[in-house]
Amino acid sequence: MKAIGYVRVSTEDQAREGVSLDNQKEKIRAYCQLKDMHLEEIIEDAGISAKNLNRPGVKRALDMSRRGEVDAIVVYKLDRLFRSTVDALETTTRFDKWSVSFHSINESLDTQSAMGKFFFTLTAALAEMERGIVSERTKAALSHKRAQGEKTGGSVPFGYDSNVNGLLSANTDEQNTINRIQRFKENGCSLRDICSRLESEKLKTKTGNLKWNPKTISAILKRVA
Repeated sequence: MKAIGYVRVSTEDQAREGVSLDNQKEKIRAYCQLKDMHLEEIIEDAGISAKNLNRPGVKRALDMSRRGEVDAIVVYKLDRLFRSTVDALETTTRFDKWSVSFHSINESLDTQSAMGKFFFTLTAALAEMERGIVSERTKAALSHKRAQGEKTGGSVPFGYDSNVNGLLSANTDEQNTINRIQRFKENGCSLRDICSRLESEKLKTKTGNLKWNPKTISAILKRVA
């Protein structure tokens, strides 16, 4: 059985133990040897997140599968290849059509059998649910921090200053500028018009610049709303 391995690591993953490219490759080689698979090659996507399947390595693996060049695709962990249950199910349906089995070492998944396909579907759904729960908890934590007046992003929002503890306090001059922006908007001014008016009044941006950008005005209005 001809097999190809697929490995991926995002920028955030690189500091995490167990998901490095070398670690994934080592596991895939050992698995293929155990299963008597001939490992043709290991395709990698380095420094890329799994937001969707639009990745160079994934495209190549799919093309090789479609052309009948391989019999199996092996990954160390399900989330290295898929991010959503929909992606997982749609892709493995194509694998079935091309007579290619999918193997995920960490979850002990092998779609060669009916039972393996069932557990694959169940595991993919559970993995997506877990990501959703983590996302909800993160949003709740950030919302609580904002309610307590703590800075949650990388930069301090226009209209505020931050102390050494990350707590925000109103910046009087910038708050007055926000009020001006809101009044201009209520009077029907476009974003570019607002920029021109602020520049004519010599009002400064967060970085002390006298030149305003429509995107900055839009972000301020959205945040206030």
